[in-house]
Amino acid sequence: MKNFYIGLAAVAIIGAGAIWMVRADSVGAGPQLVDPLPVTGESFPGYSLGSDSAPVQITEFADFQCPACARFAVLTGPDIKQRLVASGQVRWVFKDFPLDIHRNAVSAHLAAACADEQGQFWTMHDQIFFRLGEWSEARRPQRTFSGFARDLGLDMDRYDECMDSRRYAGRIARSRQDGAQLGVTATPTFIIGNLRVSGAITYDSLTVLVNRVAAAAR
Repeated sequence: MKNFYIGLAAVAIIGAGAIWMVRADSVGAGPQLVDPLPVTGESFPGYSLGSDSAPVQITEFADFQCPACARFAVLTGPDIKQRLVASGQVRWVFKDFPLDIHRNAVSAHLAAACADEQGQFWTMHDQIFFRLGEWSEARRPQRTFSGFARDLGLDMDRYDECMDSRRYAGRIARSRQDGAQLGVTATPTFIIGNLRVSGAITYDSLTVLVNRVAAAAR
């Protein structure tokens, strides 16, 4: 796995330059107040990183085929994990929001959900975003995702059965509905406390909002 992560880092460096050249799917907007979305038995709480007791929760609604989302994951994601999540300041939640304009997005979200069955959501998340160019325009992206799954050492029988059954298609659709109820129309969109922010914002801008929400909660 050491060689795998070294290779992943190299791909990230190369991919970062390419991703900067791609037009973003969303335009940044100022923070807007939103009402919290009630959690029901049908809602999926999302994939989380960090402590449940963190003073601020950030929910990211993202599309795996969205170039702006990939740019954010590659360039800003590592700082968030190391400086905000690991320090206990933030609990990060990822929720599915595949856009209709991206024909391969749902397949990517299914691949991540199937990897999650084996405790590998976040590693698959990174593979999908960091290597966006390998599958974004593919006619059969599932083949590429299967390669990612093998690289991660997943049980391929379990993974293939999960993908073939499309087990999590309904949950992904419901996650998108949850986002729509919160006013999400583009990706990435972040719910920071009771603020909604659209666009792949910078780490510094994100930190300002985190401090604002944390101060208001005291």
